[in-house]
Amino acid sequence: MPQDQSPNHGLICQPGSRGKLLTPALVLDLDMLEANIAAMADWAKQGNFALRPHGKSHKSPDIARRQVSAGAVGLCCASLREAQVMAAHDIPGLLITTPLAPDKAPLVIDLIKAGGDVAVVADHPALVEAYGAAATVAGVEVQVFVDLDVGLGRTGTPSAEVAIELAGLITAHPALKYGGVQGYMGHLQHVDDHGERHGRLDGDTNDLQGKVDALIKANLPPPVVSGGGTGTHRLDAEYGTIGEFQVGSYLFMDAQYLTVQQTAADARPYGTALFVQTSVVNINHPGYAVTDAGLKSFATDGPFPIIARGAPEGASYRYMGDEHGAIDFAEVSDSMDLGDRVECVVPHCDPNVNLYNDYHVVRGDTLVEIWPVAARGNS
Repeated sequence: MPQDQSPNHGLICQPGSRGKLLTPALVLDLDMLEANIAAMADWAKQGNFALRPHGKSHKSPDIARRQVSAGAVGLCCASLREAQVMAAHDIPGLLITTPLAPDKAPLVIDLIKAGGDVAVVADHPALVEAYGAAATVAGVEVQVFVDLDVGLGRTGTPSAEVAIELAGLITAHPALKYGGVQGYMGHLQHVDDHGERHGRLDGDTNDLQGKVDALIKANLPPPVVSGGGTGTHRLDAEYGTIGEFQVGSYLFMDAQYLTVQQTAADARPYGTALFVQTSVVNINHPGYAVTDAGLKSFATDGPFPIIARGAPEGASYRYMGDEHGAIDFAEVSDSMDLGDRVECVVPHCDPNVNLYNDYHVVRGDTLVEIWPVAARGNS
């Protein structure tokens, strides 16, 4: 077997192969993935919105191509590495949504000079200057969006005055093109209650619209207002400020997003497509079984994994260290056998995907493909 090939490669297309994976394994339900991509694309088409889904959720050119084929204008990237990988696979319309350190500007320009369709964001004059200088030397043009802080308090400028200054600097520079603004409200994506999220969105959306209005008044109208996410996109659409949506986790619907009410009636337009499969490795203790998936197999910044299939009804999952987990039984009489496979909904999809080299892509009970998590890692 080639060194870079998954140990499960020999199971592809074998009937029942989903239940024979060497574990821990990241499992992707292709039917549900395709349904989620189609559902979001249909929603955007009906509202006449653009989609630029976030690649940080999946880090996969295979998934990115499916999103673009369904109508997405491109892909968001959270890091330079993600953009490098996606550009190498000819994914169009890449937007690096994180303001980078200025010394990375020449590396971004290298991507553009090599033919990559890459845009960036900036929230400080020094970063605008760095992109302009690097683009001038390379003889290329780079599209720059002004990153606005609209309540998250992480990146972006909270000041309309600075936003106007940045847009003016971009517009005046011969090697830069003003792409618009980015206003991401990440702090509201996981507000579970629909009514509470709606109420909190009022203030931050008014802030975003106020900055857009200030830019318009300064004769710097943003061609695109990009933002939103899986948790807020349906509410964002009601305000009419955001025209391009950076949704990401709708593909997978992890344990955190399963509690977020998408609508007032708690409609469920997207289903869970991503799981970690684990095996039972110890049954010597009453009340629980031990598995081979612990802290190194799950993102631990959210709730415990949710058991989706393979364990007795009512069982729950917890960690027992780096390499091991535990399935706690709901009934004294419950038990499992060595080697039993259990699949869990991941707690937080973005960092969970980054722990694995491959997606084990399944239809029903059959492993049909293995896709690399090509952009995993950081840079």
